Amino acid sequence: MSISLSAIFILSAFSSFDTLAKEKMPINACGNSPEAIELVKLIQQDTEQQRGSIRCNLTLAKAAKAKVKAKLMADYGIVRHNLGGSPNSHLEETGYKLPQYYGIDFNSNQVEAIAGGYTDAKRVWHTFKQSKEHRTHLLGEHEFYIEQDEIGVAFINDYSTPHDEYWVIYLTKGFQPDQVYQGDIEAAPNKSDMTLHFEEDKPVFKPEPSPTNQK
Repeated sequence: MSISLSAIFILSAFSSFDTLAKEKMPINACGNSPEAIELVKLIQQDTEQQRGSIRCNLTLAKAAKAKVKAKLMADYGIVRHNLGGSPNSHLEETGYKLPQYYGIDFNSNQVEAIAGGYTDAKRVWHTFKQSKEHRTHLLGEHEFYIEQDEIGVAFINDYSTPHDEYWVIYLTKGFQPDQVYQGDIEAAPNKSDMTLHFEEDKPVFKPEPSPTNQK
């Protein structure tokens, strides 16, 4: 009897460990923190979400993580898409291959949403939805965006910086051989110039400076 109980205990321990490992996996695959994971869930489960499913991608999560884009914004103390290149080029450089028909110039952004100054996922998600450009991307309210089905999110707080909290979302479509866009590619959206800040207790959507005005 004692041998059977020991065997059951060992099996139970392995089962519990396996369950715990699976529960922890989203931290790696979806984002870098509990706040980031919560934002992923809010995006996936929103009743207005037009996509059938959105899966987490480890490469996207790494690209958004604190040591990359979110940390860079905190270091500079600004919320800006074009820091060291466009969001599209940033993903390519970090190992995530985009479809060939995605933009490649300095202001190309069909993949990234960023925000500063929001303490929790519910607040930043509510405010993202108030911006037409952001909600169209994140909820898939355009035929170009609705095919995007992979996500990675990062959250970092640094209270020595102007915005305190920094959020980065990558929601995009991955590369597949010979894929084409069925719609009018000339009309494909590009939200390169819209960033989200929280200033004086209210959301502010600001166009970014042109490349010639950046410091």
